[in-house]
Parts: sequence; C-alpha cells; structure tokens
Amino acid sequence: MSNGSKAEKKAHVGDRRNFLKGTLAGAACVLGFPTIIPASALGAEGTTAPSDRITLGCIGVGRQGTGDMRGFLQHDDVRVVAICDVQETARKAAKALVDARNGDKSCATYNDFRELLGRKDIDALLMATGERWTPYIGIEAARLGKHMYYEKPCALTVENAKAIRAAVKQSGVVFQFGAQQRSSQYFRFACELVRNGKIGQLKTIAIASSGGGGRLQPEAPKDPPPGFDWDMWLGPAPWVPYSDLRTSVYWLRISDYGLGNLAGGWGIHDLDIAQWVNNSDDTTPISVEGTGTLYDDIRDTVATYDIEHTYANGVKIKFMDGGTARRQFTQFGPGNSDVLIGTEGWIWVSRDGIKTQPESLIREIIGPNDKHVIGGSDFTQEAILTGSSATLHAAAGGDHRTNFLDSIRTGRPNVSPVDVAAHDEMIAQMADIAVRLKRKLHWDPVKEEFIDDEQANRRLAKTARGPWRTEVPDASGTA
Repeated sequence: MSNGSKAEKKAHVGDRRNFLKGTLAGAACVLGFPTIIPASALGAEGTTAPSDRITLGCIGVGRQGTGDMRGFLQHDDVRVVAICDVQETARKAAKALVDARNGDKSCATYNDFRELLGRKDIDALLMATGERWTPYIGIEAARLGKHMYYEKPCALTVENAKAIRAAVKQSGVVFQFGAQQRSSQYFRFACELVRNGKIGQLKTIAIASSGGGGRLQPEAPKDPPPGFDWDMWLGPAPWVPYSDLRTSVYWLRISDYGLGNLAGGWGIHDLDIAQWVNNSDDTTPISVEGTGTLYDDIRDTVATYDIEHTYANGVKIKFMDGGTARRQFTQFGPGNSDVLIGTEGWIWVSRDGIKTQPESLIREIIGPNDKHVIGGSDFTQEAILTGSSATLHAAAGGDHRTNFLDSIRTGRPNVSPVDVAAHDEMIAQMADIAVRLKRKLHWDPVKEEFIDDEQANRRLAKTARGPWRTEVPDASGTA
C-alpha cells in the first residue's frame, strides 16, 4: 500500500485486484486460448484474492508475538510475508508456521528489523519486541507508512510514548494497541453499563493485577546460545552479560526493559480498562500516591503495591496487586480483574466473566439510543449470561485483529489507537514514580509532566545506548 491517506490505502487494495483481473484477461487474449483463473486468485465467494490481502511483517516472534501471529494466520485476507527476530530458533519456528499456512517457502526471515522495514511490499506490521524496542521500530515504521498492530506497553518512558504518538499522528497510519480486553464482550458490556449510568455515578475503579512472587536465585552470566544476537536483543538498553534468566519471562520485571507488574506484566491491561470506563482516553489522572515494595533479585521493578490515581472528575483508580486487592475488596476472587463501583451498584469484570450488584444489571439491554463504545453492543445477551462467548470476541464476529484490519481497509476508527497507548503508559509511569519517590505527585495532563517537581520529571526519560533515538522528524524532515 502507498503511504497516502486511509482512503487511498483502502482504494489501493482494490486497485491491485482490478489490475490482476485485467492482466490475466489480457494474457488470455494475447495467447489465443482460454485461461482458467483459480477462484482464489479473483476472490470467489468464501475466498480472498491475493491482490486484496494485507501483507504482514512480524517483528518479535517470541511467546507473545507468536501467539499474535497465529491469530493473524487465521485471517484469509492476510498473508504473512516476513519475520524478524534476534533469535534464530524463534525465526525458524515462526517461519515453519507461516510456511505451513501459506503452502510455500516464500516467507523471508531477518535478524535486523531495518531490513524488513525496507520492504515496500509490506502493508502492516505485528510488533511484539518489548517496550525497550517498540518505540524505535514504530517511529521508523510510521515514517515508512506501515500500519501497526503494536503489542503493549507502547514505550519504556513517557518521552518514548510521546514520540511514537507524534510519529503515528504525523503519518496517518492505523495503530492498534494490544489492549485486547477492549475486544472482549464482557469488558464492552461493563463499560457501556457504566457510561449509561446503570450503577449511578462512577466513583472508584478497583484493580486486582499481577504482583508478588518469591525471590529468584542468582545465575552466573554465560555466552548467548548460537544464533542469538545478544547485542541486538539489548538494543537501546544498557549492556550487561547474557543469562538465561534475563531473557526468560522475567525480563518483563527488569527496569531496563519494562515496568513489570505495573505495565507489561499485566497492569497496563487493567489501567486501560479504567481509562475506557471513565471515558478518559484523551486525558490522564491529575494525581497519584501509593506504597509498594520492589523485587531485590535480577528483577528491580515494583512487586506489591497499593496505588491511588485521581481524575479531575473525582473518580479514583485503586491500583493494587491481587493479594492487596482481595484484602480490601470482597468482590475480588482469584485472578486479575476490575471492580467498577458507583453510587447505585457495582460491576466485577474479568476475561472470564462479569457479575453485577444488583444482579438485575446483568440483564440490562443497551439500546440503540444509548451510549456505545466503538464496536460495542454487537454481543448477544445470551452470550453474556451463559459465558459462552470467546474472551477476545470483537464487533462483527471478529477480534482485536479484525478491528485492526477493518480500520486499514475502511478508514473507520479502531478501538485502541495511539492516544490510548500513550496515556496508558503515562498512568503506569506515574504509579511507578510515586512508589519509588514515596510521596504524592501532581500531574499536568496538558503538559504531560509533573507539576513543579524536577525530581519526578527526571524519571520521564532515559538515555538510550548506542545510536538509538526516538526523535520524530518535523514536516521538513528535520529531527
């Protein structure tokens, strides 16, 4: 697709199909004998013409990235054409999945994301590298006009979050943040109940999220495995020796690579729902305070926490690890979930279901003249009541990926755009900094910085290693 407007990009997909039809038909006339064109080539009923398919490149195919890629492989209107990962074993495993789906060996593999980005035939990207890397890759992808399905969190710092937001808005590409709970029937229904006043005035959003865990034993550094580009894995992060523990799932809770429980370890999902329910995607809370403990092994992020954010409208987020939350709110059970508390009732919601008080709320019908979220109210009441719906079931019978693909094709707004991602990151960063500084902080949601607090504001950015920068060029191309 060309780097033009959304309408131009949508039209280009159709143009490729028309070109294919004309070329094949013309060839039949020139050669002087009938040409049998496979139904799949022209998109007969139940199939998608290759010219109509969105070509996808996947950058980062570890545990999360491979899971996302498997989802895209289920879409007949998508063709994965390239894979990038700094681990050779991950690249080979992902390519095998793609080749089996495509029925050929054409999917290319890369160690360096810049080679993949340089391909003009790629329309969109799946990015699941971790937040130390995604802003740097995303800014270049936006400059090249490539749409992004961008795994959470969006950045390692507030400065990075603002940079990727600016780049995406400047380019006009579709950016779908991986906050897929917005594509869950349960969370959609809960959000619409609140926005339509079914629990009275919203007062508190209580969150039970990830946290805690025992102490890890130290591990001696060693050489990285063959085919593992350790320097590229670290990227903008400080250089340290390789260890298996550092590259396991525990990397999420090392501050050089992420905020841990408060963000990529799960918390960003719950903070995102708080933003959605409060209808505050275009802003952030104005203050934060709380307490917490830090891990003291290879991990150094927040382990347990009890944090309170306050919005300008008076609504509060009680952001807690699961153990703390269950001690304070009787509505919580096992697992991560949210409790939405109003003056006339409450809603407990998770990926596994929804409960309400009063119980009759579960049978409320959100009518055509009520307030709706993007893609909302396409769920069935029976599915909500029986729990038979898939957790990631989005509007029009699809999922979070379908919403992304539809936005590319139609230009309609998607459910998790870049403003959502940037503000979610700011709220998580506010929480982390308040715990570390051990005091209440006041935030300016317009300037997007702490008010009269130089010590806190110094924590909104980090120095990157090597050549990596997140400056966004202006219209003239100057950074």
